[in-house]
Amino acid sequence: MVMTRYSFYIIRSFIRASARLVLAAFVLAVVASPVAIADDDEDWQRLHREVEAGRIKPLGEILESLSRDWIGDVIDVEIEDDDGAIIYEIELLGPDGQVAEFEIDARTGEVLEVEGRNLRTMERR
Repeated sequence: MVMTRYSFYIIRSFIRASARLVLAAFVLAVVASPVAIADDDEDWQRLHREVEAGRIKPLGEILESLSRDWIGDVIDVEIEDDDGAIIYEIELLGPDGQVAEFEIDARTGEVLEVEGRNLRTMERR
């Protein structure tokens, strides 16, 4: 392929425009991140107060209970507010490489749902 002077200018213009977009996205991310961090900080402070007041169970207690009944390594933990119900979503990596996801009521510690494949090899008996 022979590059003409015209195609060179088109490519250079495209690269410059792309570089501007990347720079703009970076600046926006840097400027917006303190807001996101502040929101996350407030959420964690609220959760800490809920645990301190005994309204939800601490994550350590939930994980300890889960490990009594299930074999696996924790690979992900999320906590969500589902219409006022605080739910721990915990993923375990099983001995055969399978992934199981648990939804646990943060107030009671009750396992609400378990999803995954080949879960029998992960159950402690």
